[in-house]
Amino acid sequence: MAELLTDSEFDKFSKVIYDKSGISFSNTNRSILDSRLKERLRTKKLSTVDEYYDLILSNEEEMIAMLDSVTTNLTRFFRNLPHFQVLENYVFPQIIEQRKKTSDKTIRIWSAGCSTGEEPYTIAMIAKEKLPPDYKVEITASDLSLKSLMVGRQGFYSASRVAGIPENYLAKYFTVVNDGYQIKEDIMKMIRFDYHNLKNDSGLRNLDIVFCRNVLIYFDEVAQQAVINRFWDAMAKKSHLFIGHSESLFGMDTKFEFLKTEWACLYRKNI
Repeated sequence: MAELLTDSEFDKFSKVIYDKSGISFSNTNRSILDSRLKERLRTKKLSTVDEYYDLILSNEEEMIAMLDSVTTNLTRFFRNLPHFQVLENYVFPQIIEQRKKTSDKTIRIWSAGCSTGEEPYTIAMIAKEKLPPDYKVEITASDLSLKSLMVGRQGFYSASRVAGIPENYLAKYFTVVNDGYQIKEDIMKMIRFDYHNLKNDSGLRNLDIVFCRNVLIYFDEVAQQAVINRFWDAMAKKSHLFIGHSESLFGMDTKFEFLKTEWACLYRKNI
């Protein structure tokens, strides 16, 4: 199939996407941008790329829809299990130990780039299962994709999507509905789904845990550094950061401390 974009058009769209979101397109993933823009042109019944470019500049809703279309929303429940083993066996016990002499029983968590909600729901189930009953967990789940957020807010997943959930969790925290599974209300109310572009400050502060896995790979070094700095500002003392197993802060100008546990590696704001 012929490419939609000329080199100059590709450069123009790549720049506006980068400026708006920090997502970086190069020639290696050019075909993704090409196919997603073809889809948007069909949807909007436009015949030329220039018409669509003018539309996104003049219509904020379409700009958001375009950014949504170029993101990749690959996720599943309990994805990269060792991270959740660290959460259960190391991070939560650390927080409980630190809070023994305080009255603060609220743990604040951000699932950044949450896609369709499997990650924050996994966190919520583990918290419900493993934390003392007097603890409260507040999870903010954010993404650039409004379509993905709608799936997360509904909390309904087909049978194929719940593969990998331990049987005891599936029985305890889901209800079988028609041809799928509905997350139970006590888990859903732990999570607030919210549209957020990591290019901007989230406004969140005093976070104990941040998950941002397999998101930084879509940014160049400058955008990665800016995102990591905003995480630092949003996080509390002695807090923990999870990034994707193929991602690293090595070489970045950051004060995060690398932490290797018997389950997996993560980062700590150790001040």
